Amino acid sequence: MKLYSTNSPEEFVSLREAVLRGLPQDNGLYMPETIPQLSADFFEKLTKYSFQELSYQVVSTLLQGALPEEVLKNIIESAIDFPAPVVQLDDDTYVLELFHGNTLAFKDFGARFMSRLMSYFVKDDDRELVILVATSGDTGSAVANGFHGVENIKVIVLYPQGRVSDLQERQMTTLGKNITALQVDGSFDDCQRLVKQAFLDQELTQAHQLTSANSINISRLIPQMLYYFEAYKQLLEKEVDTEKIVFTVPSGNFGNITAGLLAQKMGLPIKKFVAATNDNDVFHQYLKTGEYNPSVSVQTLSNAMDVGAPSNFARIKDLCFTWSEIKDLIESYTVNDEDTITKMQAVYKKHEYTACPHTAVGLESWERHQAENPEAKSVILSTAHPMKFGDVIEKALGATSELPEKLAVLTKREKSFTQMSAQFKDFKKYLLDMNN
Repeated sequence: MKLYSTNSPEEFVSLREAVLRGLPQDNGLYMPETIPQLSADFFEKLTKYSFQELSYQVVSTLLQGALPEEVLKNIIESAIDFPAPVVQLDDDTYVLELFHGNTLAFKDFGARFMSRLMSYFVKDDDRELVILVATSGDTGSAVANGFHGVENIKVIVLYPQGRVSDLQERQMTTLGKNITALQVDGSFDDCQRLVKQAFLDQELTQAHQLTSANSINISRLIPQMLYYFEAYKQLLEKEVDTEKIVFTVPSGNFGNITAGLLAQKMGLPIKKFVAATNDNDVFHQYLKTGEYNPSVSVQTLSNAMDVGAPSNFARIKDLCFTWSEIKDLIESYTVNDEDTITKMQAVYKKHEYTACPHTAVGLESWERHQAENPEAKSVILSTAHPMKFGDVIEKALGATSELPEKLAVLTKREKSFTQMSAQFKDFKKYLLDMNN
């Protein structure tokens, strides 16, 4: 398997280099040279595969021998060890629950796969690998937990002060060992900017072997393809008319939709995507006007989607080429906080289903899409356990449920973090001082 940068499509690197480097020196994003098609036999047998078995088939097809067979099987079996159930709300609405992993968020899929892949790639290295990860909420906690205790790898998580939930913060700041948390005086976009600048700084790249665990790293997107296949399999088992299915995706940095596009390119018959965004509607405006204008992110109740400059936009353009092609594949809606709360209340009243604010943005977007497309059915990606956002649940529903044990244990732990300005010179000094 070879990969290229979206800014240098004629230059190729190995999977190992792409994963360990994270971001190309030209500030593009890595993409596979070819996206192979899955065989007709795979789809004929799909309902007979377990989640792990179909995951192996998909990933091995994409990687084209880049990893030894047994190594890949072990990575898949270890990383994809929790379910992704499709829950039916009504005849047309299905929720794909992606929050049954260690940190109760969809990013457990990517983080666990990535940690095992990177561990394999650096097992014989003398130099420590330093992972920099910017987070608007769930990425940091998933990566921190996925890499916790992994030898020869150090993780530095940057998160915006006051813009993540208390439980999200605790998942990043109570682990210790090889996990360090930096609380940045700024937005998620500031955190992401600091990480990108670090990768492009020659002094830092000489001092440390740096890589990223955000969805800018291709190894995050590969496992995120897998639950689209798993959802499709479960729909077939439920005898749902899959030709009418659209996938509704709560979207911030647009890694999930990019992964869905990759799955589609490999042959998964996805009709259309609905990008569900909050007040950070840069992509929504792009679809309306054809102009991409990144902006400063604003804080919302669906904080993991508070992204004003979605990195994966470059990959979407690389996969779809033109504005008109993107518009054919993706529709979008933008949902404000008031409508988010209203949707959480309505879904609970009608279905007795508790949705996190991000899932509620997806459900509201789906309802608007269905009003314009009454024959459609949808799978809405439910990205996080609702009790990670207990304050929002209480605001919407007037009461909260008991915390799951994985979250309850965090309330007894002390947070440990370092405060950091949004100035690159301060972040660079911090990284260089790690060697002293």
